[in-house]
Amino acid sequence: MKFFIDTANLNEIREAYDLGILDGVTTNPSLMAKEGIKGKDNVFSHYKAICDIVGIDGDVSAEVIATDFQGMVREGEELAEIDSKIVVKIPMIKDGIKAIKYFTDKGIKTNCTLVFSAGQAILAAKAGATYVSPFIGRIDDMGADGMDLIEQLVIIYNNYEFETEILAASVRHVTHLIQCAELGAHVVTCPLNVITGLLKHPLTDLGLEKFLADAKKM
Repeated sequence: MKFFIDTANLNEIREAYDLGILDGVTTNPSLMAKEGIKGKDNVFSHYKAICDIVGIDGDVSAEVIATDFQGMVREGEELAEIDSKIVVKIPMIKDGIKAIKYFTDKGIKTNCTLVFSAGQAILAAKAGATYVSPFIGRIDDMGADGMDLIEQLVIIYNNYEFETEILAASVRHVTHLIQCAELGAHVVTCPLNVITGLLKHPLTDLGLEKFLADAKKM
């Protein structure tokens, strides 16, 4: 499983990289705004800074703002020119599917975002999306189980050997992450604290405390 960090904070990205577990980064306009990044030039410079931190094979999702085909193509091509690691993030709408097909034919990676159903994910895979992002936390918020969708997508994608990778998004906690791993999601994207939460177990803390206490007796 690949670990992507969902942030535009450079310090958090560096921390994840230094930990040795960073496979990529996902961003969106809200995350950019949270870091106070404003203006096209500053946004593009920030994307470049993110790309410079991630490893050679790391992917960085950069989201288009436009919702029409021509606008998404124009913005996506500009984003793709920033760095070879850029993955153009496209919304799950009709023109978005057309744009994904366009970028696929051009050899530009894409991430189809705001996916909430198996049908949407099938369309994204048919269009050649590099990644499809089902938002499991938001599905949970609606009273359903986001993991049901992950399980569906794993079965469907395996049935037809789609090359599109399932990128579980809106991952809220460690249990989400572990369940995604159990079901076979290719990627999870989440805040850094969810990933570092995997380190924690009370028996580890107790065991280390005892080892250190015993070491003082030596």
